[in-house]
Amino acid sequence: QTKIQNKLQPLQDVGLGYVTLGQSSSTLSGGEAQRIKLATFLGKGNTQDKALFIFDEPTTGLHFHDIKKLLKSFNALIEKGHSIIVIEHNIELIKCADHIIDLGPEGGENGGYLVASGTPEEIVKIKTSETGKYLKKVL
Repeated sequence: QTKIQNKLQPLQDVGLGYVTLGQSSSTLSGGEAQRIKLATFLGKGNTQDKALFIFDEPTTGLHFHDIKKLLKSFNALIEKGHSIIVIEHNIELIKCADHIIDLGPEGGENGGYLVASGTPEEIVKIKTSETGKYLKKVL
């Protein structure tokens, strides 16, 4: 029983405790699929090789409580010497970043330009940053 718990614990740690055994991968969202890969990596334990992880909107569909679990998993990776890049719109995750690259000012043809770059505390001081306006409310 302990072996099974040890194998399943990483899923719990990344906020996927609700996924059922045998659930088809085709029913998972993109964020859930990314978190399964993260759980698999965390479940392997320590590795000598350092890795760069890129996550695209990993908080999609997550409850606030599960976002906290995801942040703990990210911090576990960082503590082991790995690097993380996250493309995200969830302000609760953005406020925890070491460094933010704010692109905009809009999406599509009106976006993709560097609006701001820096720590969350630096971003809130940049008047042209929409992200900064939202960060100011949560910092």
